Amino acid sequence: MPDSFNEATGAEKLKLGLPKGSLEDATIRLFDAAGWRIRKHSRNYFPEVNDPELSISLARAQEIGGYVARGVLDAGITGLDWLAEGGDTDKVMRLAELVYSKNSFRPCRWVLAVAGDSPYCKPSDLAGRRIATELRNVTAQYFRGLGIPVEIFHSYGATEAKVVEGLADGIVEVTETGATIAAHGLRIIDEVMISCPAIIANPLAWQNPAKRAKLEQITLLVEGALRAQNLVALKMNAPAANLDAILAMLPALNSPTISPLRDPSWVSLETVVDSGLVRELIPSLRLAGAEGIIEYALNKVI
Repeated sequence: MPDSFNEATGAEKLKLGLPKGSLEDATIRLFDAAGWRIRKHSRNYFPEVNDPELSISLARAQEIGGYVARGVLDAGITGLDWLAEGGDTDKVMRLAELVYSKNSFRPCRWVLAVAGDSPYCKPSDLAGRRIATELRNVTAQYFRGLGIPVEIFHSYGATEAKVVEGLADGIVEVTETGATIAAHGLRIIDEVMISCPAIIANPLAWQNPAKRAKLEQITLLVEGALRAQNLVALKMNAPAANLDAILAMLPALNSPTISPLRDPSWVSLETVVDSGLVRELIPSLRLAGAEGIIEYALNKVI
């Protein structure tokens, strides 16, 4: 077990839970970009971190909401889906939703799907049928809200195969694009909920001034690091005569930084843009007369 007190100050550390499993490596990389170096140990759920005010535990995302709600952890990162599944949504504080990244932290959907050649076209067609899912409580609430009686049973994995094998008439499964659902020959007929990872906190921990300050610091820097994953900085020299045309090409968080150069017929420009625009933007800037174009990655954008 990690030491729960900061030896230098004698103050209690903030107990932070990070998700083990599919989001584990992405979360550790995100914290690294935010300034926290987390080092895991083999067969150990309590990694080291370069912050004497933090105590980190790795746990399944399904469990973190309950631990934070009960005060076992002061804060953590988990999905909104597992918060709802555990009935902990109203027992914790939601500090931030981590939805900036196009890669590891994209929102996901829990959908109701049936076999592609089945006669079911809408949720009511499944009245009295068997539904397989890992998200049993949310699924039950969904069907109750629609007034549709169904038999729900827990799936411990390979949920899509339950329909293919004839074990279920429908499934409620998580997807980002729907490609995996379609690849199994299934068809989506409704959306049950949208989820994303979130930073959550125990309300009592939030009332502790030292822990609140640490939570605000973590939230600010983690959000900044996640936002930066989709952005790059561009720096270039531009002819003053073409400045208006070049500025029209440059989206920015606020407005580009323009600095004079020794040669008054040229200026230096610096801006932050979405990384997906760069391959189209740089050739256009070059045609407009920009020179010395530099692209560089960002760690954080606050």
